[in-house]
Amino acid sequence: MSSTDTAAFDELVAPLRPGLLLHCYRMLASSHDAEDAVQETLVRAWRGIDRFEGRSALTTWLVTIATNVCLREIERRGRRLRPVDLSPAADPAAGLAPPLTETVWLGPLPGAGLSWSSTPADAVYEQKESVELAFVAALQHLPPLQRATLVMRDVLAMPAAEVAAALDTSVPAVNSALQRARATLHDRAPERSQQRVLRDLGDDAVQATVASFMAAWESADIEAVVALLADDVVMAMPPFGEWYSGRADVQGFLVRAPLRPGRRWSCTATTANGQVAVGKHVWDEQVGAFLAHSLNLLTFDDAGAIAGIDAFLDPELVP
Repeated sequence: MSSTDTAAFDELVAPLRPGLLLHCYRMLASSHDAEDAVQETLVRAWRGIDRFEGRSALTTWLVTIATNVCLREIERRGRRLRPVDLSPAADPAAGLAPPLTETVWLGPLPGAGLSWSSTPADAVYEQKESVELAFVAALQHLPPLQRATLVMRDVLAMPAAEVAAALDTSVPAVNSALQRARATLHDRAPERSQQRVLRDLGDDAVQATVASFMAAWESADIEAVVALLADDVVMAMPPFGEWYSGRADVQGFLVRAPLRPGRRWSCTATTANGQVAVGKHVWDEQVGAFLAHSLNLLTFDDAGAIAGIDAFLDPELVP
């Protein structure tokens, strides 16, 4: 095909790329893998465009390709994990073991550059709900075909017949897989999504808490940080396998590690996974500058306290 054909194809699929990225992230729980999967999907679509007969929408055809790309990646890599999947909560007095760099960790989806499409009328989950960290983590506990079925039916609102065609199975098999997937998600996903919690709390209250959290962190005011936390707060920081549960243990960890004397921090409010997040930079004496450190997703409870801190220690994620 000519360069003109290539340009026409790129223009045709460009509006669909954001939705493909969200779909692949739901399946793979890694923004890096999702980007790779979208790229492979578009390459496969370009090479096979002559076989696209137009009997289904272009979006459906691309989602079918992307889903199968993701299923092959899941077969190769397995499901992605969170620290809470590996061990009980740790004792902060024990310190940190070496990071588990060989573990396939669940990763965040940074909000920079993301665009959200409208939620299909028949969808069970809103677009932002379906990429929240807890929801994506729950999806990881589904067998691959159940995961694909639930995402295509309850998030993308694809008809059962289209899902069956995409997965090369039957409509009864799709309905059965969906029923089992919904049961598992009911047990593992939170009763209320962060979107609903954040709406009920209101933007002003949420932003005030985030501002207080960042100010307390930058001034190393541990008591002020802890005052913003829920009693049953959970803190994790992959690639370290340790995670801490409860205000006392989180406080014990903060005293010994990130907020120990001598460390200086700079924080920036951002978003990830459709949730509130904070990008953190730590001062490096040798360089004489703040260097990117981690992306921290904050999960709120119904009372407005911070119930979860998922600190992803990957400088490339920090805006």
